[in-house]
Amino acid sequence: EFNELVNMSAGDLKDWLGKDESTGAGWSKDDGSGETIGHESGRKIIKILEKNPEKDPDGYDQEDIDHMRRVVAYCKRHLAQESTAKQNPDSKSAKSLKNWGHDPQKA
Repeated sequence: EFNELVNMSAGDLKDWLGKDESTGAGWSKDDGSGETIGHESGRKIIKILEKNPEKDPDGYDQEDIDHMRRVVAYCKRHLAQESTAKQNPDSKSAKSLKNWGHDPQKA
């Protein structure tokens, strides 16, 4: 499910996370860094994608799998809750989903 929901490449996700608009979408982390939880998640997704570009199931460790499960849960929940992300690419919802590796405009 992770590989179906994460429809952005590592390069696309890196480019997106480098934009100012990606930093303002989502909940801030509790560590005072100013980074959002989704932005941090995006960085982890990039590592997972780069580490295992063939998407070989045996190429993931437990930490990868745990994060992949969080990504799937987040994306499924947000895609089920609202249609705004697909209709408006400038919505907070669409930007937040992109931080989690899912571009609703590609779906």
